[in-house]
Amino acid sequence: WKAGFCNQGDSVDKREEARVLRTLNEKIQNLERNLLRKDKALAEAAALLVLQKKFRALLGGEVE
Repeated sequence: WKAGFCNQGDSVDKREEARVLRTLNEKIQNLERNLLRKDKALAEAAALLVLQKKFRALLGGEVE
């Protein structure tokens, strides 16, 4: 009975640790999603800049 009584505190700590771990995992997933979104936006901006440069080079710099 003594060991069972002492282990009750451990289960509360384990539940708290599981809750904190779940919260941290959700935060990591949100950050990874945000990073992926920003990475895609950056790649799109870079592609647009390259296309703009090529377009200007084709027209000989005569873009109004």
